[in-house]
Amino acid sequence: MPDRPRSLGGGRKPSERPSKVCAACGLPFTWRKKWERDWEQVKYCSDRCRAAARRGTS
Repeated sequence: MPDRPRSLGGGRKPSERPSKVCAACGLPFTWRKKWERDWEQVKYCSDRCRAAARRGTS
């Protein structure tokens, strides 16, 4: 079987997954499977923070 390239967080322990700081609330958040394809573009930890950033409040 050929080796598959490792994704950013898949197959790792939660403590070993990459993390970022939310641009709206300032809290850290970690990699999630649903963000696998576009992890580089993820800025917010949740839909709530993304909506707050669009409104101009946090």
